[in-house]
Amino acid sequence: MNWQDTVEKKLIGPIGISNINLLETIDYFNTIIEQQKKIRVCVTPVNCVLWANNNNYLKEIYNSANLTLCDGVPLLWAAKFLGTPLKGRVTGLDLLPEYAKNVANKDIKMFLLGAKEGVAQSLKEYFEKQYPQIKIGNVYSPPFAEKFSDYENQKMIQLINEYKPHILWVSLTAPKQDYWIYENFDKLNVNIAIGVGGAFEVSAGLIQRAPLWMQKNGLEWLYRFIKEPKRMFRRYFIEAPKFFPLIIKQKVFAKKIVQ
Repeated sequence: MNWQDTVEKKLIGPIGISNINLLETIDYFNTIIEQQKKIRVCVTPVNCVLWANNNNYLKEIYNSANLTLCDGVPLLWAAKFLGTPLKGRVTGLDLLPEYAKNVANKDIKMFLLGAKEGVAQSLKEYFEKQYPQIKIGNVYSPPFAEKFSDYENQKMIQLINEYKPHILWVSLTAPKQDYWIYENFDKLNVNIAIGVGGAFEVSAGLIQRAPLWMQKNGLEWLYRFIKEPKRMFRRYFIEAPKFFPLIIKQKVFAKKIVQ
């Protein structure tokens, strides 16, 4: 079976977003592992869609992924506006802790790669305290770099492959994590490789997430901006507004589904 064809993608701007919800994603992951398949997964918020609109290489990375998940209420709104509604959003912040809970007593191994020094280890310890049977054999936080050296890259791949995890969670921020997974995917001895941005810090309780009412009403961005105004200003007030004319243009030309 061609796993890339099993989940329909709805076109939002230049990117096909997988029409799948959180529970279906968890079931899909478990099926991939049971049947010993191998997939690449991208968690894609609005800013990634916009970056890909001006970057053909990044667009190829997202559109060729087996799953390109809807990370953000604005993408749900856009899909509905375009007449191609999505089943729901699947954020890394939701998927990582829910999947860990789902497989806590199963023979499924996970590897945590990325985030700041100590964060992945904190998350490993948090999960092990919550779920004593969970299998997280190793973690690694590489030194910050725009592009890793060949030595560092090989070190990461070797650490991952020595453990042979079923699922590799990568927290290097987007799109850096998506580039890294795409360029090293064939070398990784894993069933699932997925980039989840800042989900390590949030899942470990090191950073507080927006209240649930803000999440449901598309205001999580506002919460993040209040917390980190300097870092988030450009993303939310310069880049994000470009999303609306992009979707209106798509509506006019009535493009619906990735071919």
